[in-house]
Amino acid sequence: MLKIKKVSEVMNKHVYTAEGEYFGQVEDVNLMDNKVDGWKIRVNGSFISSLGGARGVIIPHQFVKAIGDVFVITGNSIPSKSDGIDLGSSSSSATGSASTSSGPGSMMTSGFDSF
Repeated sequence: MLKIKKVSEVMNKHVYTAEGEYFGQVEDVNLMDNKVDGWKIRVNGSFISSLGGARGVIIPHQFVKAIGDVFVITGNSIPSKSDGIDLGSSSSSATGSASTSSGPGSMMTSGFDSF
């Protein structure tokens, strides 16, 4: 049986990729029509440099593999600078975020300079 968690129980959980690499911490949730649409993750460790210096991303909920003691996301859902993605380093908006897409069938995410 599926165990339903409260959103408040997920806040500040550590986030790992499916490959076991530490990615960051859950900061916030994006809701749409009373359903979870995505998760705001504060990025830590080596992923900051691969995201062009962004301190966080929004991971769509469909890329979450498991939520338990830790939060597990699919590793291929994480954009990288080598994918040719502009993470807003030179063309960020007034709020410091920029939407990106890495092609058809891929996820939509946002890079953040600050939360």
